[in-house]
Amino acid sequence: MDGISPTAVVKADKIGKNVTIGEFAVIREGVEIGDNTVIHPHVVIETGVTIGENVEIFPGAYIGKVPKGAGALTRLPSFEPRIEIGPNCSIGPHAILFYDVTLVGSVLIGDGASIREGTRVGERSVIGRYVTVNYNTLIGDRVKVQDHSWLAGEMTIEDDVFISGGVGTSNDNAIGRNGYQEDDIVGPHICKGAAIGVGANLLPGVRIGRNAIVGAGSVVTRDVPDDSVSMGVPASVRRVVKEPQEN
Repeated sequence: MDGISPTAVVKADKIGKNVTIGEFAVIREGVEIGDNTVIHPHVVIETGVTIGENVEIFPGAYIGKVPKGAGALTRLPSFEPRIEIGPNCSIGPHAILFYDVTLVGSVLIGDGASIREGTRVGERSVIGRYVTVNYNTLIGDRVKVQDHSWLAGEMTIEDDVFISGGVGTSNDNAIGRNGYQEDDIVGPHICKGAAIGVGANLLPGVRIGRNAIVGAGSVVTRDVPDDSVSMGVPASVRRVVKEPQEN
């Protein structure tokens, strides 16, 4: 694959040097593509997307999905019709980026991952295969989210966090029974350097402290202190890794 395939539909406003666009890709007007970018076959890129240099987008990815639910959603989506993909990013096959998403740079989005509106993914972060990142989620730099994890809307994940595979999070204590009450919706906050074990579940609004560890399979119903290890159902603190220093 080299150059722009004659079967591709390309209406981009700007295409950089050494760009490759594969068979049957569709690129709308209002798109800007940086130098040395590779867009594989059957990729769809909608209006308002800016792509940096040295980006690779694998077959079947959809960039620029409009958030809507055919009347099924109790939350009315709010978004800007734009996406920014920084330099050196890689977007896997069949991944979906909704509108109003920013990938800062050197971000890897795994196969089949779904990134909802209002999300920012920091530099050198990895979003694994079939991960769902819901709306208004802020992900810091050098974060790793392993395969099949579910990140609820309205979450904050600080720098250098590790989230193992199959982790679940939630943001609604009423479990949807009260409809969407914006003031009641708050996802977990995972602080810098924390690590979440495989299959753990974090309930709405909990804070996972700096450098804290949550054991595999735990259900976290309350805040986890900094520098501690918590595990169990419900999770409780089993030990403190680093004692707080007195002033």
